[in-house]
Amino acid sequence: MGNVFGGGGHDLYMSNGGTAVFADTLMLAVTALALTEWDYRFAALIARQDQALMGSGAVGFLLEDVGWGENPTEWARNKRFVLDVTTLALDRHRWDELGYEPPFALKYLHRFRRIVAAFDPATAGGEPDELPAPHDVIPASCVRDRVLIPLAWCDVCMFCGRDRDV
Repeated sequence: MGNVFGGGGHDLYMSNGGTAVFADTLMLAVTALALTEWDYRFAALIARQDQALMGSGAVGFLLEDVGWGENPTEWARNKRFVLDVTTLALDRHRWDELGYEPPFALKYLHRFRRIVAAFDPATAGGEPDELPAPHDVIPASCVRDRVLIPLAWCDVCMFCGRDRDV
């Protein structure tokens, strides 16, 4: 069982362990860069990839299902944010704090970045609802792990909520 992330007809399939590593590295990066409501909603989307919270093999998303904004300016800004988050993760931002060496993380992040770069947010379908709704998102942070806890209904960060040994 695994999880699929994709967009524009391109997919990234990862095992459950690979997905955990992918989400961990992205959460460290999104925490450093989130500033706007959309950024925090994207952080909440990353938090929902925590299989300890959502269930093994029950996560993943398609870029077509993400609400990228209302107009081309917002689409471009939000796509740039996702690319910047992925680039920061590729730079191994705070990986020394993970307590493990993330196997295959660079491969997954490079593939995801290529998928995002090639994706046109204008093609996102009708009523995109993959991003958590604004009322389900808060800009809260875990004191211990210094990462976002962006889901209003979750009281721990994705690192506190599961065993750190992936």
